[in-house]
Amino acid sequence: MSRQGWHSLDESDIRVRPNRRGTRPRSKRRPDHAGASQAMVVAVAKGRWTCALERDPRRLVTAMRARELGRTPVVVGDLVELVGDTTGVAGSLARIVRVAERTSVLRRTADDTDPYERVVVANAGKLIIVSALADPPPRTGFIDRCLVAAFAGGLSPVLCLTKADLAAPDRLTALYAELSVPVVVTRADTEPAELRAELADDVSAMIGHSGVGKSTLVNRLVPDAGRATAAVSAVGKGRHTSTSAVALPLADGGWVVDTPGIRSFGLAHITPADVVAAFPDLHAAAEECPPNCGHLGPPEDPDCYLDRFLADGGSSPGRLDSLRRLLQSRVRPDEKFG
Repeated sequence: MSRQGWHSLDESDIRVRPNRRGTRPRSKRRPDHAGASQAMVVAVAKGRWTCALERDPRRLVTAMRARELGRTPVVVGDLVELVGDTTGVAGSLARIVRVAERTSVLRRTADDTDPYERVVVANAGKLIIVSALADPPPRTGFIDRCLVAAFAGGLSPVLCLTKADLAAPDRLTALYAELSVPVVVTRADTEPAELRAELADDVSAMIGHSGVGKSTLVNRLVPDAGRATAAVSAVGKGRHTSTSAVALPLADGGWVVDTPGIRSFGLAHITPADVVAAFPDLHAAAEECPPNCGHLGPPEDPDCYLDRFLADGGSSPGRLDSLRRLLQSRVRPDEKFG
């Protein structure tokens, strides 16, 4: 048809190509899943998530991630909503359609240059940092890094010192006194009653170097857990025995999340400001520091205001030293105690 004939056309002359996939128009609307069931993720393996309905360990459901979630990360501790088959019978499969906003996150990177953050556990109230007093010797650099990650992620840290039958805990306990971090001491020949009390009615993540006795503790806390254990090697390094994070129910209520044993805890995602924010008595004073201050004091940060704050009686020397030790742990990850 020539251009001159276009003015004679109306809507009745329009031809619509039929949709080969059906006559239903595509829509961006998604179902609201009003009847979805609430659950907590307790294990992840091979693209499947094990979830406890209403946080009840007797009602376990296997689920997959719904397509509409895309690549949304879902980790142990996440609170999710499920639809589909939630009976939990063998072979059944539900769908995770929503992930609730997290109240806390334990993150780490492979090292201090790795830009990729790994979420270890979500929504844990406490981080139990397990360190042996001997065999292998404690690494304060690793403990400090875990403390930094706990403070930055919104978890309350608890220091758990194992193998007290091999060495006394006094010196190491004194090192963390200014941080007001609760300390629990355990022995191989004693029931960990104090640790049980710390874990009751909460979700607690347990982290530590391989060989420090973490999986042994978990097996005592949850006798049917069956977490693998191994002896420390001749060079003083433990072998990895826990290979994946898993949340285990406690008889007195609450959950303990056993995480894989690790040899490094990267903090590439954490800034000095994240660390200082965990010290309410020093945080406001740190805002008076010059831009890009690392708060380490001379010679690295000669104009750090925290030194003047200390001189004016705003804090104790031990408190500021503890903060700066945590900040230094971002550069010295393998410092040993001794």
